[in-house]
Amino acid sequence: MQAGKTSDGRKEFGMKKITAIVRPEKLEPLKEALFAAQVSGMTISQVQGCGSQHGWKEYYRGTEVLLNMVPKIKFEIVVDDERVDALVDLVSTVARTGEVGDGKIFIFPVEQVIRIRTGERGTHAV
Repeated sequence: MQAGKTSDGRKEFGMKKITAIVRPEKLEPLKEALFAAQVSGMTISQVQGCGSQHGWKEYYRGTEVLLNMVPKIKFEIVVDDERVDALVDLVSTVARTGEVGDGKIFIFPVEQVIRIRTGERGTHAV
């Protein structure tokens, strides 16, 4: 991968953060598929939310409460630009059931990565 320069002179490392929100039952199959694809690291969180299912509001002791939040699993992975399409295809294939609520994939540019222990930067820190 080639590092370029941004308009303000900073090095550009060509990395993306893939965030996938998937069904809880897809945790183990997706984690195993990502390890098999040699993804070196990932962050996994239990989250709640609603998309097309929406929630509804009720009042409990005078406080508005949003109910019907659906449990999901959030995977966060930072990879070189070249790997993004293949990993998005992998996540889509493994996580898809064909039903409402399969989740979403978001892709963000990553400006810089720094490994705290060694001070390494860029793709070497991932």
